[in-house]
Amino acid sequence: MPSFDIVSDVEIAEAENAVQNVSREISTRYDFKGSKSTIEIKEGVITIFADDDLKLKQMHEILQGNMQKRGIEPGSIDYQKVEPAAGQSVRQQVLLKQGIDKELAKKIVKAIKGEKLKVQAAIQGEELRITGKKRDDLQDVIAFVKAMKLEQPLQYKNFRD
Repeated sequence: MPSFDIVSDVEIAEAENAVQNVSREISTRYDFKGSKSTIEIKEGVITIFADDDLKLKQMHEILQGNMQKRGIEPGSIDYQKVEPAAGQSVRQQVLLKQGIDKELAKKIVKAIKGEKLKVQAAIQGEELRITGKKRDDLQDVIAFVKAMKLEQPLQYKNFRD
């Protein structure tokens, strides 16, 4: 029986490259001259240090632009709460969303079943496995899920006939 998986993955290597590009751009930009603003990534968590809120916002824009150039969609970036650091400087953690959380997975499965498509949807950890008798049914599911306009970017992988 044909099947495929719905996943939400971020290429960590591409994210690291984007962070390195941001770091390079910050070091050469005139408005960051004399600034102690930095950005680093460790184990899928990006940490931004900025002199003030204005520089933090500018770093957000640079980061999102570089992530998009590297094929990482803005929906997979999760900004955490801004924390005050030494003096006027601020620090912020940015998480990269990996996998589909349970709530979103249940919402997708419920929507697929509510649409009465001739497929079975199963939650397997942080991904969804869609199985059906015909390839056309699976393509209908992909089109339906894309039309749902979810905030988290999804990929469709492991298509088996």
